[in-house]
Amino acid sequence: MRIESGCVVVMGYRVSEYQGDLLEKGEIDQPMVYLHGHRNILPGLEAELTGKAEGDEVSVVLPPERAYGLYREDAVDRVPIKHLLRPPKRLKAGDLVRVNTKNGARDARVIKVGRFNVDLDSNHPYAGKTLQFDLTIERVRAATPEEIAHGHSHGGDGTAGHA
Repeated sequence: MRIESGCVVVMGYRVSEYQGDLLEKGEIDQPMVYLHGHRNILPGLEAELTGKAEGDEVSVVLPPERAYGLYREDAVDRVPIKHLLRPPKRLKAGDLVRVNTKNGARDARVIKVGRFNVDLDSNHPYAGKTLQFDLTIERVRAATPEEIAHGHSHGGDGTAGHA
């Protein structure tokens, strides 16, 4: 079966900075599972996977504009600690937190902690990076009607429920 809209894809993956360090991986014991054609992964990556089949090995390089965007200096803010949602007891640089904003909650990474305020970076951790995805297509199957209705996969075999 070839990958097309409405297919569930199970794949091993490795994400690296282009010609650089490994950033993350999910191989046989922890593959990525997604519903193709429903914007569950990066659009540029999804486009490259269309038409591939079980057993194919694919290497895709995406510049920041097709991956997680350019790094935005204006996405760095100083906010009162009281605006953080459930902050850890000992807040430190590098922690991932959620912060209340006028547009709702958003994720951010702590850059610096002060007594009453915290400097946050809400860029995606991979923003500004050219990424290389090395993928092994392990399985392709038709999505269940429930997966199509929900817009995401329910695991490699379609039986995983919602938490």
